[in-house]
Amino acid sequence: MKGIIRKITESQLVTLKTYKPVKAALVLLALQAFTISEIMAQEDTTSHNMSEVVVTGQYKPQSLKNSVYNVRVISEERIRLRNATNITQILSTELGLRLVNDNTLGTTDVQLMGMNGRSVKILLDGIPIVDRNDTRESLSQIDVNTIEKIEIVEGPMSVSYGTDALAGVINIITKRAKKNESISVAARVQEETAGNEYSPFSYQGVHQQNLALAWQKKKISVSAGVSHVDFNGFGGDQFGRAKTWKPKEQYIGHLKVGYRTDKLNLYYRIDGLDETITSRGTISGAYTVLDQYYDTKRIMQQMQGEWQVNEKLQLTSVLAYTDYGRKTKSIKRDFVDGTSVLGTDPGQQDHAKFNSGVFRTTAFYKISDKVSLQSGIDINREEAKGERISGNPVITDYAFFVSTEVAAIKNILVRPGVRFIKNSKYDAPPLVPSLNAKWSISDNLNIRFGYAYGFRSPALRELYFNYIDANHAIIGNPNLKAEKSNNFNLSANWTAVKKEHFSYNIVIGGFYNKFKDLIDYAIDPNNTSVTTLINVSDHKTTGGTIENTFRFNNFNVTLGAAYIGRYNSYSDDPTYKPENLPSFVWTPEVNSNITYNWEKAKTSFSLFYKYTGKRTIYQLVVEDRQEKAALTETSSFNMADFTVNKQLFKLFTVGAGIKNLFDVTSLSSTSTTGGTVHSTGGPVPVSYGRSYFVSLSFNGSK
Repeated sequence: MKGIIRKITESQLVTLKTYKPVKAALVLLALQAFTISEIMAQEDTTSHNMSEVVVTGQYKPQSLKNSVYNVRVISEERIRLRNATNITQILSTELGLRLVNDNTLGTTDVQLMGMNGRSVKILLDGIPIVDRNDTRESLSQIDVNTIEKIEIVEGPMSVSYGTDALAGVINIITKRAKKNESISVAARVQEETAGNEYSPFSYQGVHQQNLALAWQKKKISVSAGVSHVDFNGFGGDQFGRAKTWKPKEQYIGHLKVGYRTDKLNLYYRIDGLDETITSRGTISGAYTVLDQYYDTKRIMQQMQGEWQVNEKLQLTSVLAYTDYGRKTKSIKRDFVDGTSVLGTDPGQQDHAKFNSGVFRTTAFYKISDKVSLQSGIDINREEAKGERISGNPVITDYAFFVSTEVAAIKNILVRPGVRFIKNSKYDAPPLVPSLNAKWSISDNLNIRFGYAYGFRSPALRELYFNYIDANHAIIGNPNLKAEKSNNFNLSANWTAVKKEHFSYNIVIGGFYNKFKDLIDYAIDPNNTSVTTLINVSDHKTTGGTIENTFRFNNFNVTLGAAYIGRYNSYSDDPTYKPENLPSFVWTPEVNSNITYNWEKAKTSFSLFYKYTGKRTIYQLVVEDRQEKAALTETSSFNMADFTVNKQLFKLFTVGAGIKNLFDVTSLSSTSTTGGTVHSTGGPVPVSYGRSYFVSLSFNGSK
């Protein structure tokens, strides 16, 4: 703030003297060239700013300090400093998050606290995002330029968000129009190598362009944007075919129209995606080749509204519809006679369609200063059809949920909640309870406890989707049961030092999950060439995390560590007991984010780092005609990005840096099944290696 005060002119000081002290402070801020958000960004670019406003799982937007949940926030400033081309690059160095790449399909999944992506709820402004398969590939299909921040809540959020929220929720919150701007224009272009491969603006490397416009006048606001990301793949033969990393081209756009008054906030938003992944096959001895194209189209529409009826009552409603399609097109080319024909083998031509409808309405009522109540109705409908989908299945989920926050005891806030469910296809639990509590021991020390009963319904893709091609046969199982879990978590947040030039904050947490009827892949006992889905009777995850946040003058530093354990089911099976197998196998993690702001030069330097320890798992193998549980390992690795961002002429920012400093490409693994159902073991792909980028951004407003 001192730097801002120094900018006041003598004429502005004369103006201020005519106001009372409080009003003068407000005028002071209005006179400055910086907005409130910019001031906050300069003072703290870390993820644990206690004044950060969070919305995920909250009754109303409120500060992170007052939230009953331990919410992790990736701020807009940190996203900007990453110079990422997709969200997975932003999440790659977060504690407890692990990315799993499927090079066969060109997709990336995310794991949270030891759980697969199918157990992670992905939201865009609170609306669930539809995926074709059981992976969260949609994370790489969202325009990173539209994101204001990302909120992560670990642990089941089934009372608030229903199915799929077993491991937690990742809520991607898009940018909103700033109140002090009537019109704004933002543009960005970024050029990046893919490993050591690059050609300017085409052929090789990663190329990104973005344009966004926003306008508002009084109560009405309009914003729109479009992004183009062209990744030309990596590796391959001398003809540019059989690439290890599949080429991917995306067009992503949005349009948002809003209306806001003091008591009413309405907006309509439409998001569109057109993505093409290209797999060019190896030319055979007969000079023939098979080329495959995976085309994804998604249209997501939503209408959201908030009405502040009076000081005590607020109503919120959401209506959303998503139309999603993924098409596979295979072409056999003959380079001798120059002919091309469509492939006719299983799975070579396919078009799977999914649509999803969401209606959600909640009422928040403040009974007194100590008691608040929220109740709501949540209706979700999913439909699927296509050549690989059995029939034309439809699943409808009806739910009523209610929770209350009670501050009956001084400094202790308790939130019990329950969700009642009726589903058209499976036997859902009759009710899903949760209990969260926050104890504010002092202004600088908060302890949070949470228990939640989680559940995840079998998705349409798991019940009815059949993936069959020349190499795979994966069959859905319409007899799957819903997954259930009991989760316990405990965390302590302590602001140890809070001074003008130095602050230190520490968050320590632990969790334990016990699952029943977990859905997983297995070989069909009636046909060993077919993979299907089954319910696993028991599964557990546990672990702990510690995150330290320092701010010293112009330095912002976070340093964290995690130790995550996954249950080894063979340890309780007497058939494999002779080896005295451990109940859990563990993976350590360490991460750090360091930013230095050189104010005089308007330049920031950032280092984002994460160490992921080796991942061990027990698999069933056959030795000397006997089955036994054998330990398999995926090696440890280090990932780091270094970026430099400099402001030019107030309106422009130039960025440059190195991604994947340690040049990690793949991990050695002794596993026989690999990382995905489309993998056959061997090295686990991580990245295309060390890359370099340069970007130019423009942000102008009036």
